[in-house]
Amino acid sequence: MTQDSDLFGQIPPPKPTDRLFFALFPSEEAIPQIVKTSQQLRDQHGLTGKSLSNDRLHVTLHHVGDYAGGLPDGLVETVQEVASKIEMPAFDVTFDRAMSFAGSPRNKPFVLRGNEGRAGGLADLMAFQKEFYLAMCRAGLQGPRANTKFATHVTLMYDPVGVAEQTVEPIRWTAQDFVLVHSLLGQTKHIHLGRWPVQI
Repeated sequence: MTQDSDLFGQIPPPKPTDRLFFALFPSEEAIPQIVKTSQQLRDQHGLTGKSLSNDRLHVTLHHVGDYAGGLPDGLVETVQEVASKIEMPAFDVTFDRAMSFAGSPRNKPFVLRGNEGRAGGLADLMAFQKEFYLAMCRAGLQGPRANTKFATHVTLMYDPVGVAEQTVEPIRWTAQDFVLVHSLLGQTKHIHLGRWPVQI
């Protein structure tokens, strides 16, 4: 058994170093509200994790994939072409709850959530996410999956303390564009590779 193989002699796949995803970013007006809410919740629950920097606060719109050793050749160009053809009107999003997701004992995501089934909550965002998924499937960039739903959220911080769901003062903004993000995993670094406005 080599040093890099597991107990069964299998060589594990290389650890991902790069992530590609589409995101919605809060408006300039919403960011101070998010920061204020995050600090209030930190004080209320005795959280000690480091808050995400303002430029990393986002909602994942669509996760393209994780890759080892850099992004595959031609992927960014193909994904950008698909994004340029997606047409959706501007829509409002509202986050009015906070809670912890399950995670490692020392690394639980503490997040903002919203009502995914209510217009003016996250219903329009969920529809936009579905449109993205279908566009990626049509382009051959995403295989069909039985369950494409995930918990739409804004991560505030990672903390060992688990917090039950609670209501917060609603944080609203109008989504007017979406961004293609290249994340360097483990380096807390995001590189914006493209931005597309939604229809006004």
